[in-house]
Amino acid sequence: MIHSFIFSEGKLVGRDLELEALRLVHGDKGLIVWVDLDNPTEEEIRNVLEGLFQFHPLAIEDCVAPSPLPKIEDYEDYLFMVTHAVDYTRQEKFATTELDLFLGKEFIVTFHRQPLRSVNALIERLAKNAGLGPRGADRIAHSLLDLMVDNYTPMLAELHTELEEIEEIVLRKESDKGFVSELLQVRGDFTKLRQIVRPQRDVIERLARGDSKFIRAKLLPYYRDLRDNLNRLEETVTGYHERLMMAFDIYLNKAAFEANEGIKFLTALTAITLPAVLVGGWYGMNFDHMPELRLPHGYLYATLFTLVSTVLMAIYLKKKKWF
Repeated sequence: MIHSFIFSEGKLVGRDLELEALRLVHGDKGLIVWVDLDNPTEEEIRNVLEGLFQFHPLAIEDCVAPSPLPKIEDYEDYLFMVTHAVDYTRQEKFATTELDLFLGKEFIVTFHRQPLRSVNALIERLAKNAGLGPRGADRIAHSLLDLMVDNYTPMLAELHTELEEIEEIVLRKESDKGFVSELLQVRGDFTKLRQIVRPQRDVIERLARGDSKFIRAKLLPYYRDLRDNLNRLEETVTGYHERLMMAFDIYLNKAAFEANEGIKFLTALTAITLPAVLVGGWYGMNFDHMPELRLPHGYLYATLFTLVSTVLMAIYLKKKKWF
């Protein structure tokens, strides 16, 4: 599906134009054009990316094919950016959606395969026509990126809640059966998030430094603020990841301690039964000459010796706190 928005002097003057009309508008130097490709067909991709804007084949290839990491590339008349929006729910867990942007002086083209909250929010805001609209394509790009970064906050809140639940489970006397799989799942989510946030911060850092001619000087403070938000986000994710690893270490130490306690208890049982085993083994060897068997009350003496030895062994182990 192709959505299009035409701006003149900060006002929305046209929306969802036909392809031929878009071709005429794209040639008008006084207008700002935003074309959003929402899960487009192959024909729509060819008509817009190849036919209308004539982007470089390599940029189109990178746009159409999924890219695991954010990146930015300079071309003569535009910038090509790959960014990732994130979402997280307890049911679907961690998920990412790629948002590709072609940013020129007077146009911006966005491409995504799935609906994005940041894109929908900006479209809704523009449809209401509240206040002045964007006066440049770089302003539209900033608005999209800013909304996308803002959507990281509820996802981080969900992960923080799950992290606290994991820490609570670790401190319990007995852990749930599915705890390890849940912990590994959350660890994978944090790892994926860190892999996305860091290169995305590097992309914004390049825009915030003013290296690109497609970002006006007056918008650099806004991009720097966006970069700072991503820096704080990365620090938060790193802190959560360290807490998770600490919880994992505590769990492993706890499991090792419980295993040692079990081994200690079994060793104590073996030590307690040792006198009975020794006495029974001695009298069970069936030697021809065993003088103690001829003693009066020999069976009673053997029984008493076994009981006393067992009790003394139990008292000794109790003092050592082996059970």
